[in-house]
Amino acid sequence: MKKRIVYITVSVLVCLAIGFLSSIATQSSVNDWYVTLNKPSFTPPNWLFAPVWTALYIMMGVAAGIVWSKGYHHIWVKTALYHFVFQLLLNALWSIVFFGLKNPLGGMVVILALLTMIILTIKWFKVISKPAALLMVPYVLWVAFASALNYKIWELNP
Repeated sequence: MKKRIVYITVSVLVCLAIGFLSSIATQSSVNDWYVTLNKPSFTPPNWLFAPVWTALYIMMGVAAGIVWSKGYHHIWVKTALYHFVFQLLLNALWSIVFFGLKNPLGGMVVILALLTMIILTIKWFKVISKPAALLMVPYVLWVAFASALNYKIWELNP
């Protein structure tokens, strides 16, 4: 149990660190470029993003920690965690492309790859731990919503 808590703690801290680093790219343009964009009616208020992402990063970290605690030596655990790390990198890349480079079309490409990797990560997590897979469901739902938002922003801002 002690080892599981350590793995969960490390995983949560890594996810929060990635989220923090991503927010640097986001903050660089959220108060100037992003406010000038035409956005769809279903765009959430800006204040909602930080608490939602914080909760999602914590749930993602807990999920990864649970999977990691099952034994990194096992090929399924390694496969699941490789998928997890890759989707986490795509998560950070989306912020860099969409906000940092101010490129909604590029962001669309990245977020669709991210969505695919999250689904594959959930599939692998489910093999190892159903609770870990379930902890990823709010994340995949939010990214699916973010994909629709990204698409509409791209469409409304030719």
